Amino acid sequence: MRTLKFLLQKEFRQIFRDPSILRIILVMPVIQLLILPWAADYEMKNIKLAVVDQDHSEYSRQLINKITSSGYFTLTSYSGSWEQSLEQVERDKADLILQIPLHFEQQLVKEDEAALFMAINAINGVKAGLGGAYLQRIIGEYNREVRMKWIQFPRFNPDTQIEVTSSNWFNPLMNYKYFMVPGILVILLTMVGTNLSAINIVREKEIGTIEQINVTPIKKYHFVLGKLIPFWILGLVVLTIGLTISRLFYGIIPAGSFITIYIFAAVYLLAVLGLGLLISTHSANQQQAMLLSFFLMMIFILLGGLYTSIDSMPEWAKWITRFNPVSYFIEVMRMVILKGSTLVDIKMHLLIMCGFAVGLNGWAVWSYRKRS
Repeated sequence: MRTLKFLLQKEFRQIFRDPSILRIILVMPVIQLLILPWAADYEMKNIKLAVVDQDHSEYSRQLINKITSSGYFTLTSYSGSWEQSLEQVERDKADLILQIPLHFEQQLVKEDEAALFMAINAINGVKAGLGGAYLQRIIGEYNREVRMKWIQFPRFNPDTQIEVTSSNWFNPLMNYKYFMVPGILVILLTMVGTNLSAINIVREKEIGTIEQINVTPIKKYHFVLGKLIPFWILGLVVLTIGLTISRLFYGIIPAGSFITIYIFAAVYLLAVLGLGLLISTHSANQQQAMLLSFFLMMIFILLGGLYTSIDSMPEWAKWITRFNPVSYFIEVMRMVILKGSTLVDIKMHLLIMCGFAVGLNGWAVWSYRKRS
């Protein structure tokens, strides 16, 4: 125990003597957590719309007013020329074109149907898909409103009426920040833990102190624990800062217990720090360690379920996510913060994460070779 105590004192002194490490640990997550949730917005607004109105009727004006008042679209061009609107798209001044043909109102009133044409700029696939879906939904609502005005209901309507009501559980207002901020906090915690631990042992190799440590009677697991425990404590500090920012700036108060979050986070940090130490033992210099950890982080983030649902991924990708510790922590954070899940609800996630922690740290201890 005295050996481990001296190793921990050495590691903490090295950390607090290096201002760059303190900035990475304390300042970087704060800035990112304040900026990233505002950028990672699933709602698409200010979609540029060009309207080709060849009818100029009361119904066409009502439709255009309904679209522009929805808050999703900005009318950038209103003309009767298709060529002029297409030129707006080519100049990137319009994302969608809605063409209202001649005799639109007449066909709608007399023939009970009318056709509209919609052209979408699909260079940005996400914006095109969401913009087209929004526009179709608004046109559908307008169609129902027009038909309701025409229908003359009797005092007692003999037709069967089905009314559907819905409620959003756990996130009633569908606030995307409640959904994104916990996941972004997991990513920041993973980046800090993996990157810093990945360059730790390699740094000892580069400055030459690793040889002095190797000739001492320090056991391998003491050495690895001495590298792991300081960053494990600092990782919990980063989590505390992140939860504080989530409450102060985004109003996120966990429905579950903080104890549940910290218990799972403690095991999770052991796993990602073990991964970083494993990378460090197999790297010859800090550049190799950083590139390898960056490569793994890209896979963890893209297959972690933060930006895309795991259920929508192909089967081979779903198998990869089963070996991705980030996906488990993101799911647990959302379960505890939004749903109020307890340790009983996340017991399988906790057991899997314990397996990751034991396996990765055991591998790191085994792969570290002391050379005199």
